[in-house]
Amino acid sequence: REKDDKSKSWMPKFLTAKEDKDQRRSSDDVERNIFKVKKSNAEKSKKMEKEEKFFRETFMYDKEINVINTATAECSVPSTRRVDLPVIAGEQLDVIDVMEGSAVICRNSEGRYGYVLVEHLNFR
Repeated sequence: REKDDKSKSWMPKFLTAKEDKDQRRSSDDVERNIFKVKKSNAEKSKKMEKEEKFFRETFMYDKEINVINTATAECSVPSTRRVDLPVIAGEQLDVIDVMEGSAVICRNSEGRYGYVLVEHLNFR
């Protein structure tokens, strides 16, 4: 019994199949990709915090940020001012607050805030 165990476990590394080496490399790549995703999520959350801070300072918004509704942009609209949110047709936006007139404060998927006219939005 001991002889069988020894003969099975003894195998030089250079004699192992190339497929096994490739599988090991691919599993290492997967682990590395996981770490990259975590890093980018950290960067993204840091960017979103920065955008929220800018939003609160610019709009003098001291209320809690709650999503009232979700809307889809009907057409692409570039922003002319920093307080306006540039939207792309089909983009989903979170409506944060309703202002006087025809503007609402929205947040896009990147975490950027700004005014969007109601006529450019399609509510579900």
